[in-house]
Amino acid sequence: MAMTVEIKNNKLCIEIDLETPTPSASGKTLVVASTRGNAVTTAEVNGKPIIIGLNAYIKP
Repeated sequence: MAMTVEIKNNKLCIEIDLETPTPSASGKTLVVASTRGNAVTTAEVNGKPIIIGLNAYIKP
């Protein structure tokens, strides 16, 4: 998973690579991008790193 995170004009901008759709754990959706849990980023608010948990999916 390659993800970049930055703050631009007071907006959190997340860029993550798309992957080949794979079934989710439940099998109800196809995951196209995921952090596979929480990921600590280099972006900060009040001197503390932002942590992101991201799942992007499609319906089969």
